[in-house]
Amino acid sequence: MSIKFVAEIGLNHNGNFDSCHELIKQAKSSGADFAKFQLGWRSEENEINFIDKVRLKKLFEWCQFYEIEILFSVFDFKYLDMLLDYNPSTIKIASRTLKEKFDLVQKIVNLNIETYISLGMVKENYFPFENENVKYLWCKSNYPNELKDIKSLPKNFNESRYYGFSDHFIGIEAALIAISRGAKLIEKHFTLDKSNQTIRDHILSATPIEFKMLVDQGKVIHNMLYK
Repeated sequence: MSIKFVAEIGLNHNGNFDSCHELIKQAKSSGADFAKFQLGWRSEENEINFIDKVRLKKLFEWCQFYEIEILFSVFDFKYLDMLLDYNPSTIKIASRTLKEKFDLVQKIVNLNIETYISLGMVKENYFPFENENVKYLWCKSNYPNELKDIKSLPKNFNESRYYGFSDHFIGIEAALIAISRGAKLIEKHFTLDKSNQTIRDHILSATPIEFKMLVDQGKVIHNMLYK
C-alpha cells in the first residue's frame, strides 16, 4: 500500500482567497496527493475563511486543473450540504468536530465514503466507529506540538487502530518518524511563508521545499520498510 500526503492549506491563505490558487499549485508541485481546506470554520461572510458556493466551485476547478485531489474538513451541516453537491469521495473530520458535533460526524460517517478522523481532543484509545470507511489519525491538538509530544506517538501504526498522522510539530522530522512506524497517511499544514503571523498555523507548516523533502524522503522510508 502506498503512502499519501495531505497539504493542509486550511486558513493559510490569510483571507486572500486568490492565494488559494497559488497554494494549490505549489502543493501539487511539492508532491501532495491532496490539497486540503476547512469548510465551515470561520467561513461566514466577513470572516477570514469565507467560502460560499462560488468560491467552493473555484477550489474544485483549481484542483482539477492541477490534477490534485481536493479534501475538506467539514465543521457545519450547512457546509456539508454544499460539499455534497460535488459527490466527494473523501471527507476529513477535525478533532474539534468529533468532540463538539458528534451528530455531524455521525452523518458524515453514514455516507459510507472514506472518512479521516483526527483524535487530538478526545481521550486516548477512543475509536467511536467500527465502519470500514473510517480511518483514524493520531495527533495532539497543540499548535505547535511540544517536542515531548513525540513520545506518545504510536510505536507501530500497523499494530494500532491509527491509520495515519496529523502533524502539528515544527519541521518534518515527526512526520518522518511516523512514516517509519507505519503511518499510511501524513497530513501536514502547508504555507508559502512560515514567518507570517496572521494565524498560528504558519510556524508549524511546511513550505513547498520542506513538503517536497517530506514526500521524497517519506516515500523512500515507506518503500524500504513496508513495500
